[in-house]
Parts: sequence; structure tokens; C-alpha cells
Amino acid sequence: MKPIKLQVSSEIAPLRGVIIHRPEIGISRISPKKAKDLLFDDIVYLPKMQQEHDVFADVLRFFTGEENVFLVEDLLREALESRNQSVEKFVKTVLEYEEAPNYFLPMLMELNLKELAETLISGYHIKRERYLFDPIPNFIFTRDIAVTINRHVLITKAARAARFRENLLTRFIFKHHPGFKHLNREDRIINLNIPDEFPPSPEGEPVSIEGGDVMVINENYLLIGNSERTTEYSIESLKNVLFEKGVIDNVVQINIPFERSYMHIDTLFTQVDKNCLVGFKPIIQDGKRSSVKVHRKSGKIAEYHNVVEFFQKEISPDLQFIPAGMGQSPFQEREQWTDGCNLVAVRPGVAITYERNPLTEKAFREHGYEIMHADELLRKAKEGLKPEDVKKTIITIDSGELSRARGGSHCMTCPLLRE
Repeated sequence: MKPIKLQVSSEIAPLRGVIIHRPEIGISRISPKKAKDLLFDDIVYLPKMQQEHDVFADVLRFFTGEENVFLVEDLLREALESRNQSVEKFVKTVLEYEEAPNYFLPMLMELNLKELAETLISGYHIKRERYLFDPIPNFIFTRDIAVTINRHVLITKAARAARFRENLLTRFIFKHHPGFKHLNREDRIINLNIPDEFPPSPEGEPVSIEGGDVMVINENYLLIGNSERTTEYSIESLKNVLFEKGVIDNVVQINIPFERSYMHIDTLFTQVDKNCLVGFKPIIQDGKRSSVKVHRKSGKIAEYHNVVEFFQKEISPDLQFIPAGMGQSPFQEREQWTDGCNLVAVRPGVAITYERNPLTEKAFREHGYEIMHADELLRKAKEGLKPEDVKKTIITIDSGELSRARGGSHCMTCPLLRE
């Protein structure tokens, strides 16, 4: 297998490679009682959720090309195939972490590698028709598992135990998948899960950074949220490594309230064009309970009252800010909650979002954007529409079930390559 290309120096450049994860049977196991432990706010109807995600994936494939949308399950299977002699050792590691009984090992080893990959993700043994361990439903939010920063890959470390198996599987994929082996040879992987390189603080605070808190604005600026899931100590630890390796020149710490509603910075704002942000006005423009600190490679520090001020002073003086929910309460609070600020750009000025935020759509229209449903886009694609023909457009997808999981289109993508 040829190496998978990795290079991301922007939030908006044409997307050419991305990892996603299709919702699987493990999500159907979540009960109301278990949902909170698994970091879901609701139970979901899996068939409808899969249907919505399939349309999302088809939109991505239209812009990136069929072969450039990578599924986690396929990557894990291919990594297992490349390490066939040590599969049992890895399965033992997973079982030890899950505190599962030893007799599960032969049950797992009787599966072919495709079935094994499915089971390691979902916890469900398809042949025995039983669950062996908890699902990891948040794996659909592949933004959180890893981040490509220029030519390096940051393997993140989750703040909550419910996501730790995601880390195990992600690390295995990036270490053993044949498409990523060149990254190891070229020392282009930064792994937050190595204690010797990223030890706890003197007070015992562990490192935790999730990908929803990390944005590559351009080749010189990396944004990291100081949030409910990403700590200031962790940002400081990563910053030092990034500067030492010459990966980036400026690490921008975005301080936001430590609340479930704002778990990552991408729940509060995302970039959709060179001079355009969509965001939650009270925090991103007004700066309520938030601030920005820019750490320079030189050691100097600059501070700003809010995200909009930072962008206008250091990134784009002509910045347009589009407020979710038209900046009106209670609509801005409602539409921030349903991921009106959480869009993924597939090319400059073209982004994907949920269809359930009407006032945010109105705000986009007032700034010159067209709103097009994914079904219409895919129909036009069959009639000959090309990706480069789509300009200044917000593409909406159905999200009756996807939105229950508390993450939008930005959360559901792990970009590997942007043109």
C-alpha cells in the first residue's frame, strides 16, 4: 500500500483526505442510564443515524474523491492485517484495559480480521451475538482522535475514560497501518499518550487534549482551546514540543468556560472561508468568560479580549463574523447547542452543517451564502456538477439522530490532507 499523504495547514483549503467513522451497532446499546457515562446526552435510533451519516460521507466523497475518505474500521482491519503475528498481543492489551476475563481471548481470536476490527470498536461479538465490553460511541467524532498539524500528526489523549479505547485503537492504526508507516520513520508523530514525553504535572494533573480543541489556521498559527476537556498544563506541555520540533511558530490558547455546552472550541466557532467565522456571539465576539493568549516561538506573549479581536489583529483584518442564531437569544443558545457553530469546510467558502439551525442559515444568507441541502447537491452531482463549481455555499444534512450525540460535521471529520 502506498503512503497516505498528510498535510494540513488550514481549516478551509480543499479537503483531499479525511478519516470518518460510520455509526455502528455499539451505539444501539446505549441506554438512558448508561448514556451519561458514555458521554452521550440521549439515546439514538441507529438505522436513521447511519442513513444521515451515509449522506454526510457521500458529500465528503464528492469533494475529496471516493478513495480519500478513510473509514476507521477499514484502517483498523488493515493495520491488524499488517501485524498479523502480533494481533493476539494487541487484543490482550485491549482486554486488559477493559478488565475483561481471559476466556474472551479465544472468542475474539476465532473472528476474522474484519470481524475483529468491528468487535474491538463496538464491543459486540457478531458470531456469539453478545457484547463483550462497552461500546465507544464517541468514535464517530474522529476530529478528537488525532490532528494533522502541517506535516506532523498529533495523537491526542482524551479527558474521559469512556474514550480511552479510542486512543488505544488510534495509536495502533498510526503505528502499524502500512499507509502511515512513513510517519514513524520520518519522526512525524507526536503522541500525547507517552508518559515519558508528556508526564503529569508536579501536582499530578495528567495531560489531556482533544482534537475538537485544536485548529490549524495557517502554517504559522495553531489554536488550542483551554476547555472542559483540554487543560492549560497540557497546552503548555504540547507547546514546548511543537516549538522544539519546529512544527509551528504560534500557539494560540483560547480560554473558554468549562461547561458541557462548550466542551471544545469547535462547539463555539469554526472557520468557513478565508475571512469568515461562524460562532457563538456572547463568547466569541463579546468575550464573556473567555480570552485569548498567543504564545510565540520567540517566548513573547500577546493577549486579546476575544476570538474575533485576535483574528482581526493577527489573521484577517477583513474578518466577517456570522453569529449563530442571528446573535439573538434564546435562538443563539438553541442553535449553538445543535451545532450551528460546528461546520467543516470542504473548500474555501463551502462547508457542511446540520439542517436544524434556521436563524444561523438566515445569517449566512445575509452574508451572501447559498444554502443547499445535501440531497440536492448529490442529485446535481449525478447530473454533472463538479466540486469546483460549488462556491459560497453551506450544505445542510439531515441530523435528527446525529445531533443527539452532541457533535457536528467538524467533530465528525479528521482531516489528513488539505490542498
